[in-house]
Amino acid sequence: MKVLFVGGGNMGRALAGGMIAEGTPAKDIRIVEIAAAARERLASELGVESTDSIASADVENADVVVLAVKPQAMRKTVGPLGALLTRQPVISIAAGIRIGDLARWLGGYRRIVRAMPNTPALVRRGITGLYATADVAADDRVTAERVLGAVGETLWCPEEKVLDAITAVSGSGPAYLFHYLESMIAAAETLGFAPDAARQLAYATARGSIELALQSADSPAVLREQVTSKGGTTAAALAVLEARGVKAAYLEALRAADARAAELGDVLGRDE
Repeated sequence: MKVLFVGGGNMGRALAGGMIAEGTPAKDIRIVEIAAAARERLASELGVESTDSIASADVENADVVVLAVKPQAMRKTVGPLGALLTRQPVISIAAGIRIGDLARWLGGYRRIVRAMPNTPALVRRGITGLYATADVAADDRVTAERVLGAVGETLWCPEEKVLDAITAVSGSGPAYLFHYLESMIAAAETLGFAPDAARQLAYATARGSIELALQSADSPAVLREQVTSKGGTTAAALAVLEARGVKAAYLEALRAADARAAELGDVLGRDE
């Protein structure tokens, strides 16, 4: 399968690297990247060929085109692409860009899969929400799963608007966990630990807890109860979190992210 990436930034590079690790030959991957330094990095790290324009990218011979440019640059970037597409599925990983808007910018081309990955894809531990219209064949969906599956798990959405919720939960999700780690480290330092020790404690606790949850048949609620003895230290800490409404705050936060994702879709889809 010959893959053309438009955009060689962090996520495009992660996807290309993941596909190579999964067995796609580097010679079958081509990347359009305008920055010379980024093209040099792609060549040295991945051994892939890159070019600075879509016109010289040999679009016609690609089996799939992956759009990995910033959402704000999408409309201008894909302008020359529409006339060159013939049969290839197009996968967009740009947050907020809806299929209808992208199809319009591509001159009516509708074999489009929209994807919402997250930054753990950089270490091949991501999860990506996927959506495609009825214009996309089953084989194209398999292709999308192969591309995004190279950097983690995939999950198909029944409606495009669900991608806004995907953005809120898993797209933005790493930031919530990093915020938790920041807070844990700061609290540990306040309790007397040196910065390195505080970081070790927080990271190891988070990683071990996730591994335990993944390997256990019990729900997070049950696992929490197993750590919490009546009248003990964990109960004292959880009582403070409950009193401060932390769980309700997370629900409010994700709802805000979901609403903002929808708003950005409206803004980014305008032809201005």
